[in-house]
Amino acid sequence: MKLHLARAIALLLFTVFATLAFSQGAASSSLPHAPSAPAFDVKAATDAYLAQVPAAQRARSDAYFEGGYWLQLWDFLITLAILGALLRWGISARMRDLAERITRFRPLQVAIYGVQFILFVAVVQFPWAIYEGFVREHKYGLSNQSFGAWFRDQAVGLGITLILGTLFLMLLFGLMRRLGKNWWIWGAAATLASTAFLVLIAPVFILPLFNQYRSLQEPEIRHAILSMARANGIPANDVYEFDASRQSNRISANVSGLGHTMRISLNDNLLKRCSPGGVMAVMGHEMGHYVMNHIYKGLVMNGVLMVLAFAFLNWGMQRSLARWGEKWRIRDVRDVAVVPLVGILLVSYFFVLTPVDNTITRTMEYEADIFGLNASQQPDGEAEVDLMLGEYRKLDPSPLEEMIFFDHPSGRTRITAAMRWKAEHMPAGRSLPVAENSTK
Repeated sequence: MKLHLARAIALLLFTVFATLAFSQGAASSSLPHAPSAPAFDVKAATDAYLAQVPAAQRARSDAYFEGGYWLQLWDFLITLAILGALLRWGISARMRDLAERITRFRPLQVAIYGVQFILFVAVVQFPWAIYEGFVREHKYGLSNQSFGAWFRDQAVGLGITLILGTLFLMLLFGLMRRLGKNWWIWGAAATLASTAFLVLIAPVFILPLFNQYRSLQEPEIRHAILSMARANGIPANDVYEFDASRQSNRISANVSGLGHTMRISLNDNLLKRCSPGGVMAVMGHEMGHYVMNHIYKGLVMNGVLMVLAFAFLNWGMQRSLARWGEKWRIRDVRDVAVVPLVGILLVSYFFVLTPVDNTITRTMEYEADIFGLNASQQPDGEAEVDLMLGEYRKLDPSPLEEMIFFDHPSGRTRITAAMRWKAEHMPAGRSLPVAENSTK
């Protein structure tokens, strides 16, 4: 009995010591405990950043952005009025008649009509364009351009629209003549293909018409950007800087193009106004768009909307021409004089779907924000940039307002995400230096 009792006591002691040893070993191999420093308050940090914006500046940016809600409505109504006048007063039919008198070659008739149509809309809409794009921008201190420089950019844009818009009309009406009742399916496909083509050529052939592009000269920033690009599988050998300061003080950057036309670009305002951490946060965001294939995803999602748009367009054209076609002197859907009706239907469709389109874009922008935080590890740089974007975007809207009108996350949403990332990834809530981050 004594021997059995001694064995029992020994077994009990062994079990106790073994349990203690295992517990200590498990503790040493488990995830580290949170630092003993006080917890980082995400909301307080976000509010502190937003509080850096003076009340007068906040009121000014809110007024500018909220005024944009009404501008969307006025843009829509003015466009409807111009296109409606082209139909109601027979101007569109007279444009077609002139094109037919000049040539019997159908594609060239469409081209001649397209030039007339684009010029007419541009001239009639020009007073509104002056107010919206020049007067109002100067009123809120958001433009650096003289009227001559602004007019030059408008003229260049009009020239591009004349060329590409006319070519697109020729393609669309060629499909309508050859494909009969199924034209709208291929019309949607042609529109998406044209959009992809525009994305492809824009960095090399279009954007340099408005700004000068050159290789980024600052070696440290250039090395850090290319290092981050390589770390995320982006095949870039150079970084371009463009002189956006000739137009405004707005900061921007992009990773644009497709295939061999892909470019990493940032504007001179970003370099002049932001800290290195802010620059890296922006570039991480833009790289996120490229790595997560947002161009292609956007084409797919907008492709769904486009197919629905052309189905609505086909239905609306048939109904409208059956009722008013004779009055407008439009023969059928293949008559190029129908272009204003096409515009009315598509503009109405996309105006109604503005919240849907905004949500698609806003969701991808938020994804790029998160990617940028992980890539750059600069949450304070992100918050710094968000405050600068708040110069012309409302920083703290209501959730419903953000859902309907915002095509990017609001300043509060973005800064909250940055501070949450900082709380969960930075020791004691500190930021990493850019030099340290650039080697990762």
